[in-house]
Amino acid sequence: MARTPEAAYPVAGREQLPVEVTYAEVDQEALRLLQPPGRIYWYGVAFLAALVVAGAAAWIRQIYTGLGVTGLQMPEMWATYITNFVFWVGIAHCGTLISAILYLFRSRWRTAVYRAAEAMTVFGVFTAGLFPVIHLGRPWFFYWLAPYPNERWLQPNFRSPLVWDFFAVSTYLTVSILFLLMGMVPDAAVAREASTGWRRKFYAIFSLGWQGTEEQWRHFSMVYLLLAGLATPLVLSVHSVVSWDFAMSQLPGWHSTIFPPYFVAGAIFSGLAMVITLLIPMRRWLKLERVLTLWHFDNLAKVVLLTSIIVTYAYIVEAFMAWYSGDPFEKTTFYMRAFGPYGHLFWLMVLCNCIIPLFLFSPRIRTNLPLLFIISICVNIGMWLERFVIIAVSLSTNFMPSQWQLYRPSLTEITITVGSFGWFLMWFTLFSRHLPVISMTEVKEGVVWLKKAIRQEQAKAA
Repeated sequence: MARTPEAAYPVAGREQLPVEVTYAEVDQEALRLLQPPGRIYWYGVAFLAALVVAGAAAWIRQIYTGLGVTGLQMPEMWATYITNFVFWVGIAHCGTLISAILYLFRSRWRTAVYRAAEAMTVFGVFTAGLFPVIHLGRPWFFYWLAPYPNERWLQPNFRSPLVWDFFAVSTYLTVSILFLLMGMVPDAAVAREASTGWRRKFYAIFSLGWQGTEEQWRHFSMVYLLLAGLATPLVLSVHSVVSWDFAMSQLPGWHSTIFPPYFVAGAIFSGLAMVITLLIPMRRWLKLERVLTLWHFDNLAKVVLLTSIIVTYAYIVEAFMAWYSGDPFEKTTFYMRAFGPYGHLFWLMVLCNCIIPLFLFSPRIRTNLPLLFIISICVNIGMWLERFVIIAVSLSTNFMPSQWQLYRPSLTEITITVGSFGWFLMWFTLFSRHLPVISMTEVKEGVVWLKKAIRQEQAKAA
């Protein structure tokens, strides 16, 4: 395979990018990842599983002892668990953005990254769905949230945010799984033909009898387009429902009409950052330089920069409206966010979400993968802190100063939070080596565009 010095992206290391890529080489790169992994891979999976076991043990202790082992107390009855719920739902939004919305806009750079983003969506929703149950005092009654026929005429309280979240999460999870499995059908068929033994049977399940006929391709394209159109409104609706958990209350700092678009922009922002966080190590360890090029990361970084500016604008508008309203409770809440006991978290959030992403205006930084990885980590930290500041700080400074309390997460909450990251990363790691994490079908469609983009950049540099 011909390899040409990368004139388009003059970064440290002078990384090489392919110019001539054939369809067979795309299949070889994707199928190489499906080979049995080595010992180091299973050590990593075992470590992540150990984090999950630690989180599960902390939750069992919480069930046995009661919620008193957490830092929850009046008035902070929502804190770390709900922060994690909102964070993971936000992480899940990026997959739908890349796979559905950018598909409808025919963005060619999405082809190599959207499968990993879709998998991240599914596992993010899996993780988010755990926390409303973990937050319940009696989690064995979690099924009361679902409206189902029963002999007791039991109906959920449709005014409860937990019921709204049930509808949002279940709908988003169903559509995301359908979208992921539907797009995987042609690639699973390629893996089926290249495998033997139990692996062939395993991939045959996901290929759904695909033979690649003209009629199958026509039906596949139509169904995929319809699913993309169905999933697109979910990007706006699901996280808007999550934001209504807060906006529908009368609590200072929560009762705001800016929350739905604010939360949607923040969800896409954090999700894109998580995609970069996952893809950069995967590109290095799995040697995917021939498929995941700097062109893809450059475009991802541009969208991260755009959403960072939108989130910054939302911060400014939110603070301005608190001041312009003249409401002493709103003004006090926002003052306490910036200069109260949690002020250091607020300014760290501003640094991570508003200041550090501005470095992405530089093309050199957008294509310098170590720096881009650090920026994505900062964004993930900042977006988690944003949800914590919204939830914990607003609850700690309510209408009655006599109830103001300083919330501190307990060891149980910290362990469960770390376990949730282990849960998410464990499933994503297993997916990346056992199912096609690179879409062979769509990467082949984008090969011509990849060659054209690289040659245009090389011509400009020359």
